[in-house]
Amino acid sequence: MNAARIVAVVVAAQFLAQIGAFAVPALLPTFIAEWSLSNAEAGWITGIFYAGYTLTVPVLVALTDRLPAKRIYLVCVLLTAAAHLGYALLSEGFWSALAFRALAGIGWAGTYMPGLKALTDHVEGPGQSRAVAAHAGSVGISGALSFLFAATVAGWWSWHWALGLSGAAALAAFALMAAGLPGGSVAVTPRAGSLLDFRPVLHNRSAMAYALSYCVHTWEMSALRQWGVTFLTFALALHGGEAGLLAPATVVAAMGLVGVGTSMAGNEAARRFGRRTFIFSVMLAGMAMALAIGFSAALSYALAAIMVLVYAALIWADSSSLTAGAAGTAAPGQRGATLAVHSTLGYAGGFMGPLVVGLVLDLAGTGILGWGLAFAHLALVTAVGPLALWLLRPSGLAGDRAGADGVAG
Repeated sequence: MNAARIVAVVVAAQFLAQIGAFAVPALLPTFIAEWSLSNAEAGWITGIFYAGYTLTVPVLVALTDRLPAKRIYLVCVLLTAAAHLGYALLSEGFWSALAFRALAGIGWAGTYMPGLKALTDHVEGPGQSRAVAAHAGSVGISGALSFLFAATVAGWWSWHWALGLSGAAALAAFALMAAGLPGGSVAVTPRAGSLLDFRPVLHNRSAMAYALSYCVHTWEMSALRQWGVTFLTFALALHGGEAGLLAPATVVAAMGLVGVGTSMAGNEAARRFGRRTFIFSVMLAGMAMALAIGFSAALSYALAAIMVLVYAALIWADSSSLTAGAAGTAAPGQRGATLAVHSTLGYAGGFMGPLVVGLVLDLAGTGILGWGLAFAHLALVTAVGPLALWLLRPSGLAGDRAGADGVAG
């Protein structure tokens, strides 16, 4: 099977697997009202997805250095389907919702990076970073549309249908990967040492620089994505009137689509101007936006919506550049382990982001000050990324501009 067809199969499957990932944050105001949730409880429900991911991804992704990535993907995409269907049919409050969202996180741990591993096993060389960007794009587009998908289906029928159809899409992803991806064409060579011995990865300065930056990148990305609808709902209520085309779920869906565009364009910019330099610059710009976005709701709903879109463009701009950097600087035979560390750190940040926002809102209140502080904490956290890039000075990749950021050609 040629590389283009493999990319198409994986991209399509990941789109289907991801379409329900953000149905819960898209409908979070509904759950807060229906189940009388506190902001901290809402943060737990949205954040536990990342906790389930973080706790299982080291094993599941490291296993791809020993077992075919396709096999792991197929088992875990079934878990994703079960999580969405279980939420749709059985959730009745905080604890049941928490359990099914944790299961969804475990399912995604075995589909996101293992899917990427299956892709990069088949696509090597200068075209690999573009294949990674296409993979990130499919996930980003689907994640963005999941907000609109969930809000639309819930509006037509109910939130139960939104989650149920998400489960059906995950089953379709299973069928596509089972039939369309080669299972044994790539040899798996187990690396020496125990499955969870990540010390060689931790000594890889380039990979760790990208992984630490990815941690704080995902922290701020998940905070904005999981709380975006609720923040804009607050801003809309504050000023009254009709949202029209700028309804909160529509803005957050558009936010994800904008992010996909900047993520893919960002990878090309990193290739041209230097990966480290590009990532460093967009992270600094994102820190400035984090300090302002929460307070923008005081001025107008339209401004808050625009700020969300601009902030998302900056957050997503380095997404595929970071992951391509980690995959491309992995040592031979350690790509699965490297992606495991990269993803574990990233989704640990993804768990903390929504939770900290919820805690700040409970402490400072859900007014302008509370939302301003909730988002402002991201500027402090994100500073870890530029610091890691400055101290560890990661290398660029094949295909990046010659001489940029330590790349020879």
